[in-house]
Amino acid sequence: MGVEVRVEGLTKSFGRQPVWSDVSLTLPTGEISVLLGPSGTGKSVFLKTLVGLLRPDRGAIWIAGHDLTRLSERKLYEVRRLFGVLFQDGALFGSMSIYDNVAFPLREHTRRSESQIRDVVREKLEMVGLVGAEDKLPGEISGGMRKRAGLARALVLDPEIVLFDEPDSGLDPVRTAYLNQLIIDLNQQTGATFLIVTHDINTARTVPDNIGLIYHGHLAMFGPREMLLSSTEPVVRQFLNAQRVGPIGMAEEKDADELRAEAEAGVELPPLPPIPFQLRPSDGRPRPAEHPPGAWCIANGVEPPAGSFQAVGVR
Repeated sequence: MGVEVRVEGLTKSFGRQPVWSDVSLTLPTGEISVLLGPSGTGKSVFLKTLVGLLRPDRGAIWIAGHDLTRLSERKLYEVRRLFGVLFQDGALFGSMSIYDNVAFPLREHTRRSESQIRDVVREKLEMVGLVGAEDKLPGEISGGMRKRAGLARALVLDPEIVLFDEPDSGLDPVRTAYLNQLIIDLNQQTGATFLIVTHDINTARTVPDNIGLIYHGHLAMFGPREMLLSSTEPVVRQFLNAQRVGPIGMAEEKDADELRAEAEAGVELPPLPPIPFQLRPSDGRPRPAEHPPGAWCIANGVEPPAGSFQAVGVR
């Protein structure tokens, strides 16, 4: 099962160049969260900081009673074993077969016998639909298969937290849809806490329980999917609806002249689209952390946008 990740006041810069500051959020146990943001806002830096590969300037990361920012290297190494990471390009060893790539963490970090390793590797390859591809090299399989092989390797030590760095990068929409369904199914099977960094709006609208948006060096918003998808906050609304109108420009933030010109022209953001159904596991069973769609609106006494209860499946 997964564990909660609590981030408090996290700040990171490289020299005099700030990346983001005072980021606070909680990744709930066993749930899927998505982190969005314009290119260059430091989303991948956030993942690397979360797993302890980069040290923040200030702030705390609480996992299983430990603040990762204050741990010794030895203790940090132990806590890192709670994590599995799917890197953007899969990060597979090109000279190793798919089997050996997936087996690598077991051989490096455990004392299991080769027969035990074989059983675990086959189990993980079966979970991602790659049984039969064990002997192939990464260069002999498609990009989507490489992503799945990287995911099998990320899961091989049974992590309680799984980080996905742009898993849809380089994939066509059909393969992205298959990968999204696989993520939902794996979350149901493992109960682990998932965090996905992505630019794919369809993924953000249909996969997670929670969505966060990093913009202009800070966390603009983080909360349940329904809250973000019905938000009237201009930057959130613009990004989730892929519009040119709004505060985000080609250089991340539009200057005052651009915003004034939009206002004078009477250009407005279009109405919010209906909130789509959240993807369900393939077998139809609820995920461990799943709550009834629309529950956030009910629990918080918020009037949902028109049609949203029907759109998210509340009857």
